[in-house]
Amino acid sequence: MPKTEYRVYVVELSKKVFSENRKFREANPQFNGVLECLYVGMTSKAPKERFEQHKKGTLSKKGHNLSSSIVRKYGAYLRPSLYNHIDPMPTRAQALKMEKILALELRRKKYAVWFN
Repeated sequence: MPKTEYRVYVVELSKKVFSENRKFREANPQFNGVLECLYVGMTSKAPKERFEQHKKGTLSKKGHNLSSSIVRKYGAYLRPSLYNHIDPMPTRAQALKMEKILALELRRKKYAVWFN
């Protein structure tokens, strides 16, 4: 059985998220409206498959919602140029750490970013 690998991925969001979602706006006081609004996540699946789960509102076998409401409502498409340089990681903990590092790096570059 192949080993599970974890990847970070980036979804571009509609800019409406900034005007319509107070929590998103408050999390991004540095945003000047020039660059895009983004969601950074991590997954053990292919990023495309994970994005489709968000958009469909997929539930787990136990009935838990697997999608982010922000991505379900505002997600436009994946932005591989912002994450393809990051190699898959062997543990979930490493991927969670990388998700935060990437999200904060993108915020410093003046994107508006949401991550968990």
